[in-house]
Amino acid sequence: MIRRYDFGTPIPTDAVVVPVPVGEGSLPHMVTATRGGALSFTVSLGEHDMIFGLGESVRGINKRGFRYRAWNTDDPSLHEGRECLYASHNLLIFSGTCGLFGAYFDDPGNVVFDLGYTDSDKAVITSPEGNISVYLIEEDSLKGIVHAFRGIIGQSYLPPKWAFGYIQSRWGYASEEEIRTIVREHRTRHIPLDSVSMDIDYMERFKDFTWNQNNFADLKKLTGDMGKEHIRLVPIIDAGVKQEQGYDVCDEGLAKGYFCLKADGKPFVGAVWPGHSYFPDFLRPEVRAWFGRQYFKLLDAGIEGFWNDMNEPALFYSEETLQEAIELAESCKGKNLGVEECFHLKDVFQQTANNMEDYRRFYHVVDGKNIRHDRVHNLYGYNMTRAAAEGFQAYQADKRYLLFSRSSYVGAHRYGGVWQGDNCSWWSHILLNLKQLPSLNMCGFLFNGADLGGFGQNTTEDLLLRWLQLGVFTPLMRNHSAQHTRDQEIYRFRRSEDMRRVLTVRYALLPYLYSEFMKAALTDEMLFRPLAFDYPADDVACRTEDQVMLGGECMIAPVYEQNARGRHVYLPEDMLMVRFHSAEDYDLLPMSAGHHWVALELNEFPLFIRRGVMIPLSRGAEWVDAVDSRTLTLLGWDCGHAEYAFYDDDGQSKDAKLEGHVYALRVDAPTEGFALDGSKLIHGEGRD
Repeated sequence: MIRRYDFGTPIPTDAVVVPVPVGEGSLPHMVTATRGGALSFTVSLGEHDMIFGLGESVRGINKRGFRYRAWNTDDPSLHEGRECLYASHNLLIFSGTCGLFGAYFDDPGNVVFDLGYTDSDKAVITSPEGNISVYLIEEDSLKGIVHAFRGIIGQSYLPPKWAFGYIQSRWGYASEEEIRTIVREHRTRHIPLDSVSMDIDYMERFKDFTWNQNNFADLKKLTGDMGKEHIRLVPIIDAGVKQEQGYDVCDEGLAKGYFCLKADGKPFVGAVWPGHSYFPDFLRPEVRAWFGRQYFKLLDAGIEGFWNDMNEPALFYSEETLQEAIELAESCKGKNLGVEECFHLKDVFQQTANNMEDYRRFYHVVDGKNIRHDRVHNLYGYNMTRAAAEGFQAYQADKRYLLFSRSSYVGAHRYGGVWQGDNCSWWSHILLNLKQLPSLNMCGFLFNGADLGGFGQNTTEDLLLRWLQLGVFTPLMRNHSAQHTRDQEIYRFRRSEDMRRVLTVRYALLPYLYSEFMKAALTDEMLFRPLAFDYPADDVACRTEDQVMLGGECMIAPVYEQNARGRHVYLPEDMLMVRFHSAEDYDLLPMSAGHHWVALELNEFPLFIRRGVMIPLSRGAEWVDAVDSRTLTLLGWDCGHAEYAFYDDDGQSKDAKLEGHVYALRVDAPTEGFALDGSKLIHGEGRD
């Protein structure tokens, strides 16, 4: 059961798309209080109570014990002390003596989640403005709560099947020749690849929807040539529009009044990559329609996928904050600065970026009324994603396009996926990648992944190899790195063959991964789940956070520590371990429930399959369209007469549905672990 409780004057967000009855009386499970205009909700916690949710955030799957903040922020230092990251997903799920319930706090402003940080036996959620809708979700299981919530926020985005292929990316691919070299190196070495991402370097002076005519003279020919190699190009689009007379996007946006304005009615100007820039008011439908049409220029050139960036929105500085910093610096000339004055000067210059005062300087139009940006800040990236998706719908309504974004809010999950922000080449970020998978799934973001190998800093060979082993299972599998860091393409490394073999497993598993993704999206379920969701009565499983469930049949447990040659694994039930070396080379080891040390060399990684079920494995390929999903091997253990509900479709039509696309793969199997050759297995009829 779901009920809505409104406080103050909630700002419409379109996060919830199914009408929910307004609850009567006080909000159950919580104590509500107001203080100085702020509204707080307090939940009393028992010693062992757990809290799940919050989508993209730091620390554990169980969010208890820290303070988080819903404020989309461009800050790549994703360390444990960060209260907010690039996205805000305000769902909490409580489990324990406090009850079993979910609560979605629909406020697009600066919401604080103090989850046992100030007082260990209390969770306090505070809306500073006090204008909020709270959706209370009561079901009899953790899975049921997520399913009910997903039912009111709308179906998750469906990417094209090719988007599940490996993507190579880097900030720094500045010419057509570099793109061709990247593709040639992958193809000649038989390293699987489906896409190459193009960062800001492809643009003409960082202007959206343009490309550098010197370095990318004929983009349409390039996309056509890449298509012959079964490669798609995926360019970046940023939120800021360069301030430049004669630039058509700028001129038209100004003429039609489509940019965010300051209180005096003048367009707000902030600086990002192109310098002074304007910011489209994506909260207005007519602006979204206009911005969405801008993608047509690249679509006409053969582009089929995009990633939206800098859409928190990120600000390097505004004229106002920069002037204030300069004036302070000038006032310090000739002075003998003490430690406090020195640190203050440094902080003022650092705080010119993403400054809160700047976010209070400009306005949006919502339902015909001006509303200051900071009150709707977290809706900005969401509505940029929405603008792009609506543009694709207008361009070709029956086709799926790849789209993923850095910034998001609940609701954006209907229009595109996300990547987990600008991470670093740190071992801890492999584990953070893993922990965010189920939390994002709870909030509807099924298509997600992290920058494999790390975006910032310099990766190491072993770090990239271990991270690729986790990336095998994530829907978005992209290797992305920053300019001036170590080259991160697989073929640069001595152990490139081991990395290539990891990618062969990804493509062999694609029929299963795509099947489980689509079934989860079409039925409002999760692709990744905490062990606590499947084994709520098992306290060890509930406290295990470096393993997660995948689909209906599997569990993953990556190695995420430097120099490790194995790891501890807890099995809540008997499982079959598949120790992969490549798509063709793997070991099958039935294992009993309990604690195990699993030896895993650097070129080995595991997948655990529940007893009594099976999964399909293809022969792999070097690109998605070449994967044969009609000739499959079945992996399982002790299945007897077993059946797998295999979903498959053309991978591009938008009207995807279960009916007519689920095929029963049946087998009569021995009791030991098996890998049955499916060369005679046809959709809908299994041969023993």
